[in-house]
Amino acid sequence: MAKEIETIEAVVRTGTGKGAARAARREGFVPGIVYGDGKEPLALNFDYNKLLTRLRKGRFMSTLFNLKVEGQEDVRVICRGVQKDVVRDLPTHIDFMRTRRASRIALFIHVDFENHEAAPGLKRGGVLTVVRQEVELEVLAGEIPDHITVDLTGKDIGDVIHISDVTLPNGARPTIDRDFVIANIAAPSGLRSADNDDAEEAEAE
Repeated sequence: MAKEIETIEAVVRTGTGKGAARAARREGFVPGIVYGDGKEPLALNFDYNKLLTRLRKGRFMSTLFNLKVEGQEDVRVICRGVQKDVVRDLPTHIDFMRTRRASRIALFIHVDFENHEAAPGLKRGGVLTVVRQEVELEVLAGEIPDHITVDLTGKDIGDVIHISDVTLPNGARPTIDRDFVIANIAAPSGLRSADNDDAEEAEAE
């Protein structure tokens, strides 16, 4: 269930400050920095087109990357911030944090729903209402899950699915200290309308 580690490449940026960052952008790079793990921050340049393509694929902030920099040892990193041009919504700077396999980090993890055909409520015309498409979990950097799975087997109309109903990967735990709702199975709109009509008639009587 653990994600395959993607590689992201960069080159060391010479010079610091706004002038060096502007020069990098003129040359087709996005300036960035990698920090953490008790080591000195390192100024880097990332290929603009490759970075933009990867950003548009989604889940960038919840992906563990293998950072390759010529002349440096590969290191596992997680993105901790993307600054964007407020007008064009394009990346202008990026921050990465070094991690170890045993590091614990908070990430938003995608929720998958399976066994729709085994849910009586859905067979009867009920509607799966997803409250959280992603949930924030504290996970080990070396074991970041690609997703968590909600089993809909046996779920009927009116059933509510909480985070406690989901089997989480080893070492993962929610960052919110309460049993929050992920989804529910609502009655079909026709049935809801009929219920509302009955309620209104009862009130009128």
